[in-house]
Amino acid sequence: MNRYLVILMRRPQVDPAAVPLHQQFLEDLRAQGRNEMSGPFGDKSGGAYLLRAASLEEAIEIAHRDPAHTSGGWDITLYEWHAR
Repeated sequence: MNRYLVILMRRPQVDPAAVPLHQQFLEDLRAQGRNEMSGPFGDKSGGAYLLRAASLEEAIEIAHRDPAHTSGGWDITLYEWHAR
């Protein structure tokens, strides 16, 4: 499994109802061993999580299921990350 840094930046039209759904999505990924760590940025502009996936394509598919993405409230960018 590779690691992918998923960065989420809030858009002005964030639906507050999507936040708990996003948090549950991250917890579900953690239970599957796919979310190594996650958290918001200190300035509340967004957040990030470290996703484990077999490929960039799989990572994108997973991240695009995130309610943060499906609600349209966050811009999501993924990077393959070779952390040590």
